[in-house]
Amino acid sequence: MSFDRLQDKIDALGNPSVCGLDPLPEHIPPGVMQSHIAEKGETPEAAADAYFEFNRGLIDALYDIVPAVKPQSAFYELLGPRGAEALKRTAEYARSRGMYVILDAKRGDIGSTAQAYSEAYLGAVRIGASEYAPYNFDAITVNAYLGSDGVVPFLETANRNDKAVFVLAKTSNPSSGELQDIDIGGGRRVYTAVGDMAAALSSDSVGRRGFGRAGIVAGATYPAELRILRERLPHTFFLVPGYGAQGGGAGDVAGAFLRGGGAIVNSSRAIICAWKKTGAGGADYAEAARREALCMRGELRAAVMD
Repeated sequence: MSFDRLQDKIDALGNPSVCGLDPLPEHIPPGVMQSHIAEKGETPEAAADAYFEFNRGLIDALYDIVPAVKPQSAFYELLGPRGAEALKRTAEYARSRGMYVILDAKRGDIGSTAQAYSEAYLGAVRIGASEYAPYNFDAITVNAYLGSDGVVPFLETANRNDKAVFVLAKTSNPSSGELQDIDIGGGRRVYTAVGDMAAALSSDSVGRRGFGRAGIVAGATYPAELRILRERLPHTFFLVPGYGAQGGGAGDVAGAFLRGGGAIVNSSRAIICAWKKTGAGGADYAEAARREALCMRGELRAAVMD
């Protein structure tokens, strides 16, 4: 099962972290961006090719120490069709390096629309007698605001293709409590209801490592809520954003783990923009990212794995 493979990779590398590949033009080292602009002009094609070169360098620097990457689709969609191509190339390259690839898209819809989203990212489309897998991600983030109708199509596609889903439960942003913390009675809040729903929907898909196919997203910036969710959801895998640039630390994420497993912690800007702190103008961006990732690995090991 998909989360079995992810937990196996985490154990093999001794590192429960995922790097968010969230490029913007200002995140790309000037030398990388300018080389593509010189060839293709100030165009989306130049930026998209720079994104992919940047991502490829990061993946090459991280694949042997970081088990997974998490590209956020919005940063690629910003460049239109060329950006979508860079997203696909990034996913393919990361998988060729043995990394688990999570798409952070937060899709949420029902019926045929949800089915189309799920097949696009986790499955395939049939064209005549042939099938084409547009992206082939290992997992995707899903917004459950529409209820189970918005999650089940993704889980059905995930089941057919041995993929996984992360349902947004308690997100890391400051205003998340406006809806997610509402008391709905019986000792439950909206975020716990979402977690309970994810667990119930995937209770029949628990793999050998003990986790169902529907995980949840629960932010590092709310450590108390993380612990509440973990106590309720012993068979649910957690994706934990908010580490690093958003303020979450290793101690904050400890409550998401079960005996050192069952969760993966995301850091994006702190890793991919580490080159901005070295004074080398980006020439060392891959090395800087690796150093930051190793530092994060050490902090997580001390907090949750040792």
